[in-house]
Amino acid sequence: MGRQVSRRTLLRGAAGLAGAATLAGCGGGGDPTALRFWQFYSPGGGKPLQSKWFTDLVDAWNAENSPRVELEFVPNSQYVDGPKLQTSFSAGKGPDLFVVSPGDFLRYYNGGVLADLTPYLTEEARADFYPELLESRSVDGRVHALPMGGGPLAMYYSVPAFEAAGLAEGDLPRTWDQLLDVGERLTTREGFGAVFETAPGYFQNFTFYPYLWMAGGGLPGLVDEPGRFDSNGTVAALQLFQDLVSRGVVPRTPGGGGASDLVGNLGSGYCAMQYAGMWGVADLRRGKPDLEYGVLPLPLPPGGSSVTATGGWAFAANAQGRDPDAAARFCAWALGSMDAACVERVARWCVEAQSYLPYRRSAMRRAEELGAFEDAKLRTFRDTIFPGARGEPRLPPELNKAVSDVLQACQLNGADPSREVERAGAIFASALEGYAGAPLV
Repeated sequence: MGRQVSRRTLLRGAAGLAGAATLAGCGGGGDPTALRFWQFYSPGGGKPLQSKWFTDLVDAWNAENSPRVELEFVPNSQYVDGPKLQTSFSAGKGPDLFVVSPGDFLRYYNGGVLADLTPYLTEEARADFYPELLESRSVDGRVHALPMGGGPLAMYYSVPAFEAAGLAEGDLPRTWDQLLDVGERLTTREGFGAVFETAPGYFQNFTFYPYLWMAGGGLPGLVDEPGRFDSNGTVAALQLFQDLVSRGVVPRTPGGGGASDLVGNLGSGYCAMQYAGMWGVADLRRGKPDLEYGVLPLPLPPGGSSVTATGGWAFAANAQGRDPDAAARFCAWALGSMDAACVERVARWCVEAQSYLPYRRSAMRRAEELGAFEDAKLRTFRDTIFPGARGEPRLPPELNKAVSDVLQACQLNGADPSREVERAGAIFASALEGYAGAPLV
C-alpha cells in the first residue's frame, strides 16, 4: 500500500464531508424536527434493562427540553458489523446523535462530523472523568464524545469444567504457557478449552492489544518510534494467538452469538474459559444465573506485567446535523453534567443496565453506594483488573484493517508471524507518512 492516506480515504465514505449536512430521509418516525439518535440498544434491543435506560433517558429530556430526541434502533449486524452508519454519513443522511467506539473515533473525527462538546461541559464535570479514559475521545484538549462507562477484558472460567477435568484453583492459568497447557486439558469432544475472538474487526483488534502490550509490543504512532510495528512483542503475541487455534484450544468459530457472548459459550459448556469483558457478569447473571464461574487477570508472558484494555461506547453529536448545538447539549446533559440526576443515570447504566465501571469518579462513588461491588466478581474487576487497564487505541480505518489482516493471517491461515509483522510494519510506515488527521494519541 504505497499511497498516502488522505482525510477522505481514512473516512472511507463514512462521514459527511463538505455539503453533507442534509439529514432528510434518515429514517424513523414522527416529529420531523426531532433529533434522530441511532444506537443498538433501544427500542427493541435484546436486553430490556438497557432498552429501558435509553427510553427513560430520552423521555426525561423530552419532558423538559427541545427539540425532541427520538431513538432509532439499528441492529448490531448493521451498526457494528455492517456499513449502515458509515454510508448514512456519506449520503448526507447521518443521525444527529449516535454512539461511537474509541476504535472508530478517528473515522468520524477526521471526517468532520464529531461536534465539539467542550463548550457544554463545566470544568468540574471534565475533571470528574478519569482523564486517560476521556483522552481517546478528545483532540487537542477538546472533547468530541462522552463515554458511558466500560469494562476491562479478563479471563472467565467455568468451575464445573475445571472440576470435570480434575483441575483445581491452583491450575488457573497465570502464564501464556499455562494457558495453552491447561486449555488443552480442558478441551473435550463436547467443548473447547477457551474462546477467543476469531472474526475480523474492531473487537478482535481490541482483544489483541493487551497481549501485544504484555509482550512489550506497540503500535506506530503510539510508541516512541513512530512508523515501527514493534517486531519482538508483536511476533510473540501473534504466535500465541496462532498456537491457541492450531493446538485446538480455541475454536475457529465461537458458539452462541460470537466471542463476546458469555451465555452462548461459557454458559452453554461450549468452552471452559472465555476471554471477554466485564459485561459478561451481567449477561451471565441474566442468562445463566446458576453457573459457578470466576474471573482472573489475563495470563502473562515471561517478564510481562499485568495489563488489559478497556473500551466503551460514547455519545457523539453530528456537527453537520440539523441542530448540532442541541445535539451537543443533549450529550452533555445525558452523560457530562454534575447534576445529581446525571450522575445517577451514569451509575445506574453501569450497575443495572450493564456490568460496567463508570468512567466518572462521582458515578463510581454512587455505584459503590448502590451496592454494585458487593459482588465479588465485580470487585475483582474494579480492584484487581481495572488498575492495569489502558484505553482502547484509536487508529484510522486503514491501520485498523492492517492489524486485523495480520491477526487473521496468523491466527486462522497459519502465516509466519515474523513475515506478517514485517509486511504490516511497511503498511503502517507508509500510511503514517502521509497521515494528516488527528493525533493517534
